[in-house]
Amino acid sequence: MHDATLVGIDLGKHSFHLHGQDRHGKAVFRKKMGRTQLIEFFAAFHACTVVMEACAGAHYMARKLASFGHQVKLISPQFVRPFVKGNKNDFVDAEAICEAASRPAMRFVTPKTELQQTLSALHRVRDSLVQHPVNRLNN
Repeated sequence: MHDATLVGIDLGKHSFHLHGQDRHGKAVFRKKMGRTQLIEFFAAFHACTVVMEACAGAHYMARKLASFGHQVKLISPQFVRPFVKGNKNDFVDAEAICEAASRPAMRFVTPKTELQQTLSALHRVRDSLVQHPVNRLNN
C-alpha cells in the first residue's frame, strides 16, 4: 500500500471507494470508507496524486487533501466514462478514474476555491430567479 503513487476516489454521499496504483499502473489496494475515515487515511498517507471526478463535493475534498500535501486532480465525468470496464460499480469507477488520470493527454479541471464555489452558487441562484420570477402579490 505504501507503493501507491496514484489514488482514484469514487465519491459518494456517505461512502468513498478508493483504488490505489503504483507507478507501473498495478493495483495496490482497494478500500471503502466513510468521510471521517477518508480524511484520517489521507492525513496519515504519504504524499501522492489523488484523482476524483469533478463535482461540487470534489472541490471541497480537493482543498482538504491538498492541505495534507497531496497533489489533487479533478477529471470531468465524461472523460472517465470510456475507461469503465465491465459491470459498473463503485470500485470499477475508482479504477477507471485512475486509468483516465494516467493518460498523458488527459485534461483536468482546476479545483475551485471556496470563494469561487460560493460565487458560482450565487450566480446559479440569480439565473434561476431571472428565468423563473417569483409571483409577487399586489399589496
